[in-house]
Amino acid sequence: MYYSYSEYLKEKYGQKVYKLPVNLPVSCPNRKEGAGCSFCADEGTGFEAADSMETVNGQLKSSREKVEKRYHAKRFIAYFQNYTNTFLPLEQLMAYMREAGNVDNIVEICLSTRPDCIRRDYLEAMADFREKTGIQVSLELGLQTVNYHTLRAVNRGHGLAEFLDAVLTIAPYHFPVCVHMILNLPGDTMEDAKEAAKILSALPVSMVKLHSLYIPKKSVLYQEYRNGRISICAKEEYLERLAEFIALLRPDIAVERLFARIPEKDSAFCNWGHSWWKLMDEWKALMEEKQYVQGIHCDYLNGAALNRWGL
Repeated sequence: MYYSYSEYLKEKYGQKVYKLPVNLPVSCPNRKEGAGCSFCADEGTGFEAADSMETVNGQLKSSREKVEKRYHAKRFIAYFQNYTNTFLPLEQLMAYMREAGNVDNIVEICLSTRPDCIRRDYLEAMADFREKTGIQVSLELGLQTVNYHTLRAVNRGHGLAEFLDAVLTIAPYHFPVCVHMILNLPGDTMEDAKEAAKILSALPVSMVKLHSLYIPKKSVLYQEYRNGRISICAKEEYLERLAEFIALLRPDIAVERLFARIPEKDSAFCNWGHSWWKLMDEWKALMEEKQYVQGIHCDYLNGAALNRWGL
């Protein structure tokens, strides 16, 4: 039905690989320069990770012990997940990466960041790290939506151009890119979801992570939600958007996540009051009803008009 991230990792590494979350003592330019994204709150940057004041080594070893015990895992990805991990002096970032790389059985480091925090000297240093250690590096870019009106409304602090520039700048270094998307931000429509799938498919993107919108209680968006200034699409509409997105998505792009997964106590709105696995069951039933699989409608690349006319 869709190409899962777990399948992607198993193909890449020949076995199951598990992510270990790491929180660095880092912020975000959008928070430094203003209020930050309207949907963001401290808790939303890493529900599963340890305190950012704990060492990288300590965080990884603590998480690894739990995962090893529960899943008998042998290979791990160090996931630098909170805020903007390239919003650090380069040498400081590389020191954190080296610390993570020295932990046993780390095969990859994944860095979550913003499109406007990608620069060639950082990529050069990451490529050098990969060559010297043999540890892979991947980058997760937060885009959220391709609608520039919505990007402005949620105060992302960047537009689509910065995202395109980041992906194309990363491409020559062959770092897998994961794109973080929210298909039901206030103001977005089905057409935005479809266009997002097409834009990602036309770019050198390896993975996508989809979150249904959740509203942290300590976010700016919560105030707008509480005062009735925004509306959120119905659950059924989100499932339809998700189905169309996956149908249009290039078949070789791995899907890491489809729904938000956060503690209920931290959120004023999440998944329409349903568990993520219940929504997953409903979405799979919808996909079967539509006879959809990932990429079934990905026929718009490589000279689509020429292909339609048999030229």
